[in-house]
Formats: sequence, C-alpha cells, structure tokens
Amino acid sequence: MPKRIYVGNLPFTATDDEVRELFGEFGTVTSVSLITDRETGRPRGFGFVEMEDDNAADEAISRLHQSDMGGRSLNINEARPRESRPQRW
Repeated sequence: MPKRIYVGNLPFTATDDEVRELFGEFGTVTSVSLITDRETGRPRGFGFVEMEDDNAADEAISRLHQSDMGGRSLNINEARPRESRPQRW
C-alpha cells in the first residue's frame, strides 16, 4: 500500500511535475495532489504525495523536511488520516 505524505509550505507556483521530480529522487511516486481553493482555483500551498515504497517515503520525509523549494522551507511529514467534519450547508 502506498504511503501518503503531507507536503506543506509549498511555493504557490509549484507544479505537480516539480513535486513529483523532487520526491522521485527517493523512489517511485504513485500520485501527487496539490490542493487548490474551491472558490478561486488558486493553490493553497500544500498537497499530498503517495510513494510506492515505505522506506523510500520515510527517507524522502527525513531528507526533504525543512529543505528549500522556491525560497520556502518545506514542512513534510507522514499524512494523518482525514478527520471527519460536519457537512456545511
């Protein structure tokens, strides 16, 4: 099962391909999902990466946490399960 990684403090100009390349140095990236604002469509500065191999994912987390991307210090850790929130009407 792929390991899901939270990637925070991304530059707003970051692309899926750039993030895939960054993590690809450590192993196979199965997916990249950069989060955008629902209303404006603008990047929110964070996203998620899934990597095929747990060991590669752990190495990417430890090596890339606090590294620089586009002048910003990345915040990287293992993603926590999504908390259920009440639906908004």
